[in-house]
Amino acid sequence: MNIGIRAHDIENLPLEELVQEIAGKGLTSVQLALGKSLGNVNTETGSLSPGFAQYVRSVFAKHHVQIAVLGSYFNMIHPDIEERRKGMERFKEHIRYAREFGCSIVATETGNVNAEIFYTEENFKEEPFLEVVESVRELVREAEKFGVIVGIEAGVNHPVYSPKVMKRLLDSINSNNLQVILDPVNLLTIDTYQNQEEIFQEAMDLFGDRVVILHAKDFIIENNQLIPTAVGKGLLNYEYILNVVKEKKPFINILLEETKEPFIDGSIAFLKEACVKANY
Repeated sequence: MNIGIRAHDIENLPLEELVQEIAGKGLTSVQLALGKSLGNVNTETGSLSPGFAQYVRSVFAKHHVQIAVLGSYFNMIHPDIEERRKGMERFKEHIRYAREFGCSIVATETGNVNAEIFYTEENFKEEPFLEVVESVRELVREAEKFGVIVGIEAGVNHPVYSPKVMKRLLDSINSNNLQVILDPVNLLTIDTYQNQEEIFQEAMDLFGDRVVILHAKDFIIENNQLIPTAVGKGLLNYEYILNVVKEKKPFINILLEETKEPFIDGSIAFLKEACVKANY
């Protein structure tokens, strides 16, 4: 199996030390958010260049770690149009240089009708969805020019909040440069988590062929709330998920999320054991 991690879930270290730490844990890939993991370097919009991208790529490659995803998460329907445009242009810059990083996927979620991201059923109305379509279409057009994939991640705090709505987005754009980052926990609520296998299966049935990355985190129920936690510390049925994934998406990048020290090594061991049980 191909296990990686969000690079910013490792302690903020200089680049060479960061990559050594990741490789030393036996991890083979990362989701790299430049501003979060390379805080001592200017990565603001307009700062990227082929030279910078090739340098970062070479450090990861030296330690046999793949940059699987460039994370450029932003609120693509931000109520402040200027803030929305800033996020769009930053994402587009990531698209233009992704290949220089040795990466083919730039990823984001779909935002929120509010400036901050939180659960509200206002996101589930038609207008926010149509605004998402408009933003994603613009990003995909840019991605098509550079042979790059726009990876969209669904979640209950966003306008694309369910497998059916994700399928609708894919059908609305109709481009193979649009693919899916699938995070099973993001699709669950306090009211639906007991149906987790059914929800995951629905996602794979509707667009399993379009899933390019699997995010791995876990969840617990506390004070009648669903709370994300480190992999292996919660209620997600990983044996079921991996049984489905091994058939449809062999060797897909599985990227740890919400998993920080001191839990990373234990979560890696848990995933490997779950793979053995699933005959992955």
